[in-house]
Amino acid sequence: MARDATGGPLAASDLRFRRLRLKNWKNFLEVDIPVHDRMFLVGANASGKSNLLDAFRFLRDLASPGGGLEMAVTKRGGFNAIRCLAAAHDAEVDIEVELEDESGAPRWRYGLAFQDLSGQPRLCREHVSRNGRTIVERPGATDRRDGTLLTQTHIEHVALNRTFGDIGNLFKSICYMHAVPHIVRRRKQWNDGAQYAFGGELIDQIASTEEPIRADILARLENALRIAVPHFESLALARDAVGRPHFRVRFQPWRPDVFQTEAEMSDGTLRLVALLWTVMKSRGPLLLEEPELYLHPDLVRYLILVFESVRRDTIKQLFVSTHSTEFLWDSDIGLDETVFLMTDDGGTKVVEASEMQQARILSEHGRSVAEVAYPHTQPRDLTRMAVVLRGRD
Repeated sequence: MARDATGGPLAASDLRFRRLRLKNWKNFLEVDIPVHDRMFLVGANASGKSNLLDAFRFLRDLASPGGGLEMAVTKRGGFNAIRCLAAAHDAEVDIEVELEDESGAPRWRYGLAFQDLSGQPRLCREHVSRNGRTIVERPGATDRRDGTLLTQTHIEHVALNRTFGDIGNLFKSICYMHAVPHIVRRRKQWNDGAQYAFGGELIDQIASTEEPIRADILARLENALRIAVPHFESLALARDAVGRPHFRVRFQPWRPDVFQTEAEMSDGTLRLVALLWTVMKSRGPLLLEEPELYLHPDLVRYLILVFESVRRDTIKQLFVSTHSTEFLWDSDIGLDETVFLMTDDGGTKVVEASEMQQARILSEHGRSVAEVAYPHTQPRDLTRMAVVLRGRD
């Protein structure tokens, strides 16, 4: 049976995201963008790239076992931490997605609006439709008779979402990876809160994967690392005296009995292992944050080619946040796959690169997305930093 990025069973869904709409979500007053099989989020630091990806993670948390509306909101620090600071005082938070299968049909729409009443998140609306025909419209008569029902969504209840279960399956299959090498190494100290997303369960998850799948992926990963990491020879798993799994890594020209565990591996090697394992293992939409971190610039230039080589067989969709020009250098990355995040006094605006005249002109003259994106990721007046820090401004 196929399994998701956490090692659990993965339910099948042929659906894909095709549009995302947000209102009052974190630092976005309003977002309405098409979603392709690949989407690259480009913006300066603190522009909201992580917050935009978090909208997809929120949908996953709604539908996952043990999840739901209250958990998803609490996990993010409560309603006030989610609602856009530029929004009205009692503004609702809205999320809506449009979905379709590979053929372009059926066309699904799932929408959710919620607010906080007396310290508990409650639904204002929940809507499900297929090809324009409404399947769920809340609040309904039952909700009005018992208002406590509005503390839960239908998407989180198997008994209530049978007619649109594929939507929930798609949400549950979303995988997010932003491995932090320190957490990968010191996972015993993070077992009270670290998630697989940050590497806290990476090694245990690899060890718990079914043997034929694990062996196949590790063998391919090992071959890739021999190319990317100088003098790398082998990667395996071994268990310590209490049965806990660890990486077992060997480099040339070490003695045959000398190995490293994750404790001695470099940040870049750990990060690359986490990225490649996740890309090869994931079977749903994959969210990656700044995959260029810790890696050599020349390797970063080839990451998208590496991801694309396995994406069509595994990952339905790939959503990446980055401000690395090296990562965006591939000439196959299109303007229609790229969105720019631009901050102003009213929050962050999300602009499709294909809608920007300057970007289209540069692209028509053979410029890559990296060259188009650079002016939108570069901080202003960097030359003044040293002067300011010396107290001479």
